[in-house]
Amino acid sequence: MKRTATAVWNGSGKDGNGNLTTQSTTLNKTQYSYKSRFEEGVGTNPEELLAAAHAGCFTMALAFALQGAGLTAESLETTATVTLDVSGAAPTITQSALVLKGKVPGITKEKFLELAKGAEGGCPISRVIKAEITLDATLL
Repeated sequence: MKRTATAVWNGSGKDGNGNLTTQSTTLNKTQYSYKSRFEEGVGTNPEELLAAAHAGCFTMALAFALQGAGLTAESLETTATVTLDVSGAAPTITQSALVLKGKVPGITKEKFLELAKGAEGGCPISRVIKAEITLDATLL
């Protein structure tokens, strides 16, 4: 299974702007810029998208873990906060903090924590830092 997204950027790093389009077109020429990434501008940014991906991946993984245990969540709400440290030589994502609120009838606190911890480690986005990175670059 493969999914794609395309980024288009015009201009310099600080004064330019770009847009992002996903294969599904859920994002369709969605704007991003230096201001939306490092200040308070309108648009999205890679860290916000990573936070959304991590929250969604983890929450779905937990729903499947609950299902495997014969349980169904009434609700699961996860907030992921991705920290981008810009103090060093190269900006680095240093943390993705997940905050989960769940309502699951018939589960103990211990079982809920066990399944949530398993979902956190098992979610593909949690493991993405270990992923191989490849690049196919073309200069036009």
